[in-house]
Amino acid sequence: MNPFIELGIRHDIVNAISELGFENPTPIQEQSIPVLLTGSNDFVGLAQTGTGKTAAFGLPLLELLDFEENHPQALVLCPTRELCLQITNDIKNYAKQMNNVHVVAVYGGASISDQLRQIKRGVQIVVATPGRMLDIINRKAIDFSQVKFVVLDEADEMLNMGFQEDIDNILSTTPDEKKTWLFSATMPTEVRRIAKKYMNEPFELTMGTKNTGNANIEHEYYIVRARDKYAAFKRIVDFNPDIFGIVFCRTKIETQDIAEALIKDGYNADSLHGDLSQQQRDKVMKRYRERNLQLLIATDVAARGIDVNDVTHVINYSLPDEVENYTHRSGRTARAGKTGVSIAIVNAKELGKIRQIERVIGKKFIKAEIPTGFDVCEKQLFSIVHKVHNVTVNEEQIEQYLPRIIEEFKDMTKEDFIKRFASIEFNRFLDYYENAPDLNAGVEEGRRDRDDRGERGERAPGGKSAFTRLFINLGSVDEFNRGDLLGYICNTTKISGRTVGKIDVKGVYSFFEVQNEDVEKVMTSYKDIEFKGRPVRIEISGEGTSDNRGGGERREGSYRGGERREGGGGYRGGERREGGGGYRGGERREGGGERSSNGGGFRDFSGKRREDRQGQDRPERRRRF
Repeated sequence: MNPFIELGIRHDIVNAISELGFENPTPIQEQSIPVLLTGSNDFVGLAQTGTGKTAAFGLPLLELLDFEENHPQALVLCPTRELCLQITNDIKNYAKQMNNVHVVAVYGGASISDQLRQIKRGVQIVVATPGRMLDIINRKAIDFSQVKFVVLDEADEMLNMGFQEDIDNILSTTPDEKKTWLFSATMPTEVRRIAKKYMNEPFELTMGTKNTGNANIEHEYYIVRARDKYAAFKRIVDFNPDIFGIVFCRTKIETQDIAEALIKDGYNADSLHGDLSQQQRDKVMKRYRERNLQLLIATDVAARGIDVNDVTHVINYSLPDEVENYTHRSGRTARAGKTGVSIAIVNAKELGKIRQIERVIGKKFIKAEIPTGFDVCEKQLFSIVHKVHNVTVNEEQIEQYLPRIIEEFKDMTKEDFIKRFASIEFNRFLDYYENAPDLNAGVEEGRRDRDDRGERGERAPGGKSAFTRLFINLGSVDEFNRGDLLGYICNTTKISGRTVGKIDVKGVYSFFEVQNEDVEKVMTSYKDIEFKGRPVRIEISGEGTSDNRGGGERREGSYRGGERREGGGGYRGGERREGGGGYRGGERREGGGERSSNGGGFRDFSGKRREDRQGQDRPERRRRF
């Protein structure tokens, strides 16, 4: 018998969740579901991200609501659109074998008219972000007078994002006799205050020690010099060939810089931040869930609610401003009982913050050493060997080619064939890491290095070289964004994307920077080249050159999404892209997610978001409690 039946969940729901792979309830589900099924208590549940909280409240809701009635009976509030969509899809999946269950996701960045139409047709469960929900309430387009249950999911994060006023206004439209269920990963005083305000003697359930991290996560930190941060990050990635990770940055600008630098360096990466339109965000997340991306570079706010299976690593490229956010970051890995690694790349002066985090999560960090170039090459070599050993052979399809393959290799010995085959990928890393320096920084050395914060090595990855600014008579009217233009330049000139600096796309023309030694090659390559029937013109811009502006220089203009490189088959490790390499520029984004050319423009995140002076991804309403 399925254990969920013993908890009181009926057969049609249990059958649906069994198809989803639910075999045994998680501790939070096992403890909370029997309590919530009574429907008679307010409830506070404290459990880490990834422990199955959605099913903990979603399954009882499906048992307690009357689906013969088509009016709102349950409201679930959560902090981000990703989490909103995730909860909605999960509840729909749980109810797959039930009749007349209507669940609506209400969130900013999507068509409000579509959401209003769904509400008008009839709905029993509304899953919403506070900003958009309040907008719909103010339009008098929904009636919560018969709501029986309100769920506040990720309550700590909603308060941290400044939604307390919105929550107050929303809950004022619900009946006093409703039951309120609050779930949170951490329990700061603000959450305690909201529980006291909206609940009457709630049943409290704490899984583990308050605010502690997942026991299945290993925590590591690396001490590096500021100027070596990006190089050290790449080496860590290369040392983990099968990495499927999320990389956290502090600001939108840093997120985009790192993603663009990684794409240039041949890595399968893309960014997720508040300047992207909903279409762009959905496209990035679709590629990540399908594992067409290996590295997702994200801000804290943008990554909330990401529930992707089998994330192997969380990398803190920058530590969060607030220690509690580390718990949320690391919770993206080791979900549903699996194991994972959370890595922090720090300089010596941040060791105090590491000790702070240790106290909060109740677990010690392991001090790790940046692997040497030799270590990386060895790890990559044996990764190739393991893949060959474990590959599934399609006997039927390969059979027709075997005679020609065998004929091609007939003069080779077995040993010679193995050496040559392994060298195809191994040589790439061997060349890249030849004479690779030691990137580990001792504590004292790191302290002496504290003035390096202003160097490009920390904020904008890339080498230091002199660049020349060039004019090209192609722009956004020709359907170019920065990624498209980068790909066009690389394919035409056969120069590496790593050597292209800042790209500034205008309407009918654009500017781009190349290293001084490549200027003549670029100018020559575009002689007699036409684009859609008109000559392409390249000139040296009258605005002069720029020094020390490596490939990671912050770009202005529209966002370039990183479509994976063709001709290489996905992840390319630490490859130094020489030649054109068949690079296909970042796929053209639809929607209005581009940043304005001055780098500080307003872009919608939930209908009420902005970029502050430091480029941080945070709500417009931010309160400190």
